[in-house]
Amino acid sequence: MTVIDYLSAALLIGGAMFFLAGTLGLLRFPDVYTRLHALTKADNLGLGLMITGLALQVETWAAAGKLLLIWLLVLLAGASVAHLIANGALRKGVRLWKR
Repeated sequence: MTVIDYLSAALLIGGAMFFLAGTLGLLRFPDVYTRLHALTKADNLGLGLMITGLALQVETWAAAGKLLLIWLLVLLAGASVAHLIANGALRKGVRLWKR
């Protein structure tokens, strides 16, 4: 194995850890707003790390560009959906969590 393989594996494992953290935030946090925050932030960073790890393994710049495009589209979709969910919760009167 080369240094690129080790770096790629570390990035993929790091991305998986962020996905796990986002999932735990989704399950553990008390209200919809904090759950959305945990899920979108952790998953966006986790996907970024995974895309970077995969981009190190591809053979062409075109494939790396496609991976980057996928990440950008997921970033846009995730932000849009999180906004729609939070806006819907706010309109229905879901209050912020307070101790």
